[in-house]
Amino acid sequence: MTADPADPAFPELPPGAFARVDGGDDAAFYAEARLVTHIDEAAIGALTAFYRRILPPGGALLDLMSSWVSHLPDDVAYGEVIGHGMNAEELAANPRLTRRFVQDLNRDPALPLETASVDGAMICVAVQYLQRPHAVLTDLARVLRPGAPLAISFSNRCFPSKAVAVWRALDARGHARLVELYLRRAGFLAIETHRLSEGWASDPLTVVTGRAPGESGAGPHQA
Repeated sequence: MTADPADPAFPELPPGAFARVDGGDDAAFYAEARLVTHIDEAAIGALTAFYRRILPPGGALLDLMSSWVSHLPDDVAYGEVIGHGMNAEELAANPRLTRRFVQDLNRDPALPLETASVDGAMICVAVQYLQRPHAVLTDLARVLRPGAPLAISFSNRCFPSKAVAVWRALDARGHARLVELYLRRAGFLAIETHRLSEGWASDPLTVVTGRAPGESGAGPHQA
């Protein structure tokens, strides 16, 4: 297992909390496109319904750590959907994205987006791979408009060799508390956990939400 430096933002976490079994180049790991979904149809449906409620219609959205599908409701129009990921082919196959960029956030957590330029953001079943969550989410708070929502969803699936050690050591409740901690330390407000599926008849699915700090405006920016 590769070691990682302690993150001063999380003094309560043990040494090696953000280490991974596979410390190899993420670009190589994600070089082959995976045009598959990582949660089942029922969980996807629950997530889409949740997005309908929390993400502002007409707004600019950032789908961070995205792939070939964003799980957004088909009948809702958004002003812009910016997609970030690790595989250009996957992002190019996503019909909801109006703009896209490839970037390894574990190497460079600074997002190439203007401050207060995004009305909502989501991270779907991928937060477990962040080795620098405080840096990433702090910069995400920067690019979100004050009061804009962030939805971080996760299930019980992952690539274990690329998930950080603290994630692998926790159960579903622990995962929710960890993501809540991430958001608090990054300055997010109104943090809530929503259990969308218990996993009895479909994949389990939890969403932790927060609001970007600052005074919220009247609504989504209209270009």
